Amino acid sequence: MTKGIEIGLIGKRIKEIRLSKEYKLTDIALKAKVSKGLLSRVENGRTIPSLPVLFAIISALEESAASFFENLNTNYDNCFYQVIRKEEYQPLIKEDSVGFNYFSIFSYSFTDITFQSVLLHLEPDSKREPVTTDGMEYIYLIDGEIEYKLGNENIQLKKGDSIFFDGRIPHLKINNSGKIAVILVIYLLFNK
Repeated sequence: MTKGIEIGLIGKRIKEIRLSKEYKLTDIALKAKVSKGLLSRVENGRTIPSLPVLFAIISALEESAASFFENLNTNYDNCFYQVIRKEEYQPLIKEDSVGFNYFSIFSYSFTDITFQSVLLHLEPDSKREPVTTDGMEYIYLIDGEIEYKLGNENIQLKKGDSIFFDGRIPHLKINNSGKIAVILVIYLLFNK
């Protein structure tokens, strides 16, 4: 669910930037990998794009998200946001593992980095070998207790604790607590 900024403001901002840079509708649609019709509907305020599509359009316009939203709305009672409901989370299969139940919440790729957020339900006595990730990771323990093996370190995490680290270091989440641990994992992956 998206709320806040009047629907037409996003489209007007896209069109304003596109015209100021003298880009054709077709060029931006191709770069953003959306249909010309969709882009036209967005620009004319007849629809609002999903967050991934909006960021693809902003990127195609060769704008940063900060510059795009900078003067879009200064009314904090009516700010832009997108809600992603629990039912919309997609199961995500990662590595050979038992008891690691991942759900993709949101993912978006920029030119040099990919942002991905996932929810992990880590079952007791789950099994997996240590892994590496080409990027940085932020872990927030929503519920439960886990041990985090990070290189040669063993770090105990309890509900509410978090850790930020270089994912290129071999790491492993271990749940010996007897109940499911719920973990928010945010990846900042390096695009090669």
